[in-house]
Amino acid sequence: MNVTQDLSILELILNASWVVQAIMALLLGVSVVSWYYIFRKMFVIRTARKQTEEFERTFWSRPDLNALYQAAVNARHRTGSLERIFEAGFRDFVKLKSQDVDSSDLVDSARRAMRATYQREIDYLESHLAFLASVGSVSPYVGLLGTVWGIMHAFRGLANVTSATLATVAPGIAEALVATAIGLFAAIPAVVAYNRFSHDIDRLSIHFESFMEEFSNILQRQALRPLQRPEHSQAPGYRAPQRTVK
Repeated sequence: MNVTQDLSILELILNASWVVQAIMALLLGVSVVSWYYIFRKMFVIRTARKQTEEFERTFWSRPDLNALYQAAVNARHRTGSLERIFEAGFRDFVKLKSQDVDSSDLVDSARRAMRATYQREIDYLESHLAFLASVGSVSPYVGLLGTVWGIMHAFRGLANVTSATLATVAPGIAEALVATAIGLFAAIPAVVAYNRFSHDIDRLSIHFESFMEEFSNILQRQALRPLQRPEHSQAPGYRAPQRTVK
């Protein structure tokens, strides 16, 4: 077997010790799982951003809160995070409004309902980010463990060799370094994806919190008005102030 054949990537992996091979297999498996979560999270965040922008445009251009609420209820399984936050707050507001609750308690209760839904939505968006963070921080060290073990194995093999040359040492060291390369291959995309997704989720979180504050102000004004239930509706026909969305 010539040196070129010995130093091919496939030959290095096949000729590595079983410990190094196990570490390589673990890192490759982790890399595959992390790429699955990267593509899945990319789709989820992109969809959440699109749905948030669409609902904000609809909310500020369509002043009938009752119609917005009915649309959210009818399409509950297709609504976005921000629309579910709106639905939770408005549903609680309508329920307590019919019970003649004090206006401050009414708005506080609606705000708590929106906050609870907000926490669930953020928790869903942040799911699996901890896995990507762990892969990004741990994988290089796992690969380094395989490298150290492989180098130790290579030097133990030199004990029975009379004269050690570069051709003798190179294959064993190269086998060990492949583990580090695979560890970096798993870690780098995970770190980049984690940072990007964290930034996108933070921006969505700011959108959600700003909307909750603005909607709470609207509910505060509506709480001082008498309850008016339109015919064939489950919620009062409140009207939101119009705002131009750029």
